[in-house]
Amino acid sequence: MRILYFTDTHIRGTTPKNRKDNILETLENKFNELVQLVKEKNIDFVLHGGDLFDRPDISPSIVRKFAMILNKISVPIYMIAGNHDIYGHNPNTLPRTMLGLFDGIGILQLIGEDNTILLEKDDIKVQLTGSPYKYGIDSSNDKSLYLLEDKDENVDYAIHLTHGMLLDKPFIKGVPHTIIDDILDTKADITLAGHYHSGFGIKEYEGKYFINPGSFIRITNSIKEINRMPRVLIIDLNKEINFEFYYLKSAHKGEDVLDRTVIENNIFRSEKIVQFKQSVDSSQDFNKLDINHILNNLINTENIDDNIKEEAVKRIEYAQIEIGGEDD
Repeated sequence: MRILYFTDTHIRGTTPKNRKDNILETLENKFNELVQLVKEKNIDFVLHGGDLFDRPDISPSIVRKFAMILNKISVPIYMIAGNHDIYGHNPNTLPRTMLGLFDGIGILQLIGEDNTILLEKDDIKVQLTGSPYKYGIDSSNDKSLYLLEDKDENVDYAIHLTHGMLLDKPFIKGVPHTIIDDILDTKADITLAGHYHSGFGIKEYEGKYFINPGSFIRITNSIKEINRMPRVLIIDLNKEINFEFYYLKSAHKGEDVLDRTVIENNIFRSEKIVQFKQSVDSSQDFNKLDINHILNNLINTENIDDNIKEEAVKRIEYAQIEIGGEDD
């Protein structure tokens, strides 16, 4: 049995400011490549880890375009809903979404929390389950949405799909997430994750596999994303489990499609604000300086962005008003 898995496609019609290409054309090329890949690699089933669309109410013209492409895939497609596919992080809103429409007309089949699907090919049987995104999935000690509680004794393998912030190591403090160590009790042989766009590859713990290949499309322009090439996962199931990453040929290098101009300008601006603050703080006679003298020096400084100057002037003026106006 051969299974193709990919995630976080974020189909959309408008190109983000940090992309240099036409994202709609890029997505079309990638999906058409998938259609050919399914044929060439003799794929039996296709799995999607959530966030098919970038928003639940994407325009009908975009939906039509990708419905026609997905209809060219002759094997069954199963997926779970991601946070971008639904309204208000609530899976119960699916009937009012475009992803719900795809499910309703049979382009793909959605897996709910209570669904168990049996995949069969030759002598291989696979139990397929999933947990769509739900608000709070990573906010509590309850990790049940990540865990497969029961594995049918009559199947060879169990695969569980999940769309949450599953990571292989602790993340930024204050950002809710779940680490693999927290869900080692799962009965799933393979846990396929989405949501975290950078991915973490393949991790094996105690004979169980946890995999996130990374998002199908790169949205952010971080250095990590610029260096990452989009890929999909091919799973071979026979007497043993084998994995193969396939890097999309239609995906261009990060530096060719991701633009860091905006973020670099923001970094430069922030640095200039810090420099100005440090120059003021370093003045030993600060308490004796006339506020108008500070303003004049600020306005006449050439290496500070005009927007920063304007904002500083506004804040100083506001501070003068608050403390009584005249400077001693």
